[in-house]
Amino acid sequence: MKAEDVKKIAMIGAGDMGHGIAACCLQGGYTVVLRDIEQKFVDRGMAGIKGSFDKFKAKGKMTPEAYDAALARLIPMVDLKEAVKDADFIIEAVPEKLELKKGVFAEIDKYAPKHAVLASNTSNMSITEIANATSRPEKVIGYHFFNPAILMKLVEVIKGAKSTDEAIQVGYDIAKKINKVPVIVQKDSPGFIYNRVNIPVGAFLSKILEAGHPTPQELDAALKPIMPMAPFELMDYVGIDINVHGLEYMAKVLSPDYKPPQCLYDMVKAGNLGKKTGKGFYDWSQGRPTIDLSKATKEVDINHLIALQVNEATKLLEEGVCDDPKQIDLAMANGGGSPFGPFMLAQSIGYNVLNAKLEELYSKFKLEIFKPTKTMSAGQIKV
Repeated sequence: MKAEDVKKIAMIGAGDMGHGIAACCLQGGYTVVLRDIEQKFVDRGMAGIKGSFDKFKAKGKMTPEAYDAALARLIPMVDLKEAVKDADFIIEAVPEKLELKKGVFAEIDKYAPKHAVLASNTSNMSITEIANATSRPEKVIGYHFFNPAILMKLVEVIKGAKSTDEAIQVGYDIAKKINKVPVIVQKDSPGFIYNRVNIPVGAFLSKILEAGHPTPQELDAALKPIMPMAPFELMDYVGIDINVHGLEYMAKVLSPDYKPPQCLYDMVKAGNLGKKTGKGFYDWSQGRPTIDLSKATKEVDINHLIALQVNEATKLLEEGVCDDPKQIDLAMANGGGSPFGPFMLAQSIGYNVLNAKLEELYSKFKLEIFKPTKTMSAGQIKV
């Protein structure tokens, strides 16, 4: 099967990610079935899609004709068998629980046409494990969109151990058709590209918290002028509990160096989860916190963070997760707020500068994940 053979897409899960992805597929001209386990969730998802399209129409980004045509191709559904029975491409976006996803895939596999490609919008779970719950692991791929899916460009198209090149190409071409920037992840690996490159920064922030200096506010004050959201501010925004879960997962599958510090567990236990509870490292009860730039630390600068990201990006090359530094840069530039990927930044700053930053962090914190890789030390990657 090729992408041009795909006429109907089934979206399994109508939550924020699910209805966002469904909206993108509708804009790409596809007929989309939006399915969830209860009618109220489907209705909420339908309202979310309509709300996004209302904004686009009001801003002139969607003509009235395109608006009407897109909504006419949207089919709400609760019955899973009915939802997937004639779908060519099926995207799952249920909560990030492996056993739940495996159960959903096993059920989809029973009812979907034999030619259908099954895609999981997971941010870090093993595509291979999910695929093994089906009788067609060769047709199962990872399909990681970023939140909000309607606006963010990056889609990581991930190969499971048995995914065929044909299935990957179908996912890649559909992402292109719906105006996204797809990047192929050639090896099923924790965090894929974008989250993997960023995760060492989480370990660094953990070590700063354990050391007690600089304070979160002092570090954020130093970095805020050059970032849309400073590191601890962003941790609050995402949720302290989400960060803890991410670090715990990486500690289990990548390195014990990622183990969350006790102070983060204490915050979770106290219910101080950041923006969603009104308090984390900052007080969010009156809206977005103000960061006092006069408190900026001199202990940390942006090159420490860039060094960690570039170093982790070289591990992706060494491990065969992605064999092209340009593709890693493409993923990083389209998954977040930076216009440049890590290798472009490294080329500009100089590998000697970044290696010195890594050596400084390693000597201070003694974490193996902070040691420069062979590729990093050689410093010869050009993009």
